[in-house]
Amino acid sequence: MKSDPFTWRDGERTIRFGRGAAADAVDVLGSPGYALLTTERAQSSAPAVVEGAGALHLVGPGLVDELAGELLGAVARDRIVALGGGRVVDVAKSLAAASGGTQVAMAVPTTLSGAEMTRIHRRAKGGDPRGETVRPRVVVIDPGLSASQPEAELAASALNALGHAVEGPCTPFANPVATLAALESARLLVGAFRPGREPDRDALALGALLAGYTIDSTGYGLHHVLSQTLVRVGGAGHGQANAVLLAHTIAALAWRAPAQHEALRAVLEEDPADAAARLCALTGATRLEALGLDSGTLAACADAAAERPELDLTPPRADRAELLSIYESAY
Repeated sequence: MKSDPFTWRDGERTIRFGRGAAADAVDVLGSPGYALLTTERAQSSAPAVVEGAGALHLVGPGLVDELAGELLGAVARDRIVALGGGRVVDVAKSLAAASGGTQVAMAVPTTLSGAEMTRIHRRAKGGDPRGETVRPRVVVIDPGLSASQPEAELAASALNALGHAVEGPCTPFANPVATLAALESARLLVGAFRPGREPDRDALALGALLAGYTIDSTGYGLHHVLSQTLVRVGGAGHGQANAVLLAHTIAALAWRAPAQHEALRAVLEEDPADAAARLCALTGATRLEALGLDSGTLAACADAAAERPELDLTPPRADRAELLSIYESAY
């Protein structure tokens, strides 16, 4: 699918989508001279964004709150631009929130995480925990970048996005616009992977954008709590954790929100859990055990997940026993 480029004015932010959009990103922002957060891999993918930076900071592996805490005080510019995946974008948002005024000026994603579309992020370690969370005011999504990963990683990233589309309509903050975006997102994300064909990267980029919009509007619950805890406590990769768990969390969400589940089934023209499992097979790991997790960590993950307040957003609230059962079924 070749998506037509568009510019979307959404409240205080501007979203530019289209092939080649990264080359014009600095013009969309308005001027160069910003602090750029990026990675070794990402900085070579958008030279115009790198050239426009007044200062460059490389973000390594690790937890968002800790990475942001290490950069507190080092990022002195009044505008921050993130070029990279969800970790980089979330670090930029965390730094901006901690600054009490610095804006996340722009995000140029290189994965399908959807982080660029949300005000959801962890707080910088050592920063003020009371400030408002933030989202980028300029988002530039170039399918040549955001859907640029190799197929196995791309499928995992797509399942992370699909988790947004599946879970968003199940929360008390669901609304008609976000639900429509979620259903179209799911159709695009699942339909982008067809046997014997190359993934439709334009469809994936647009699907991830819509999924990010959904979760920003609706919040999240059970699926994301389980996935995020598996990353933070169990040490799993973010995309892989979402990919392996989604087929199992869909079942837990289905009985909680049967009407939403049936609407999703109708759009996909197949059982949503089957679709998630089919995409998960493309990642090379369909069980948590294959991610290198020790079964002994599942209890600790269930303990931590059970404390998360976001579980209230997919009522009835899952208790520790149910959370552990889902982890074990995916192991």
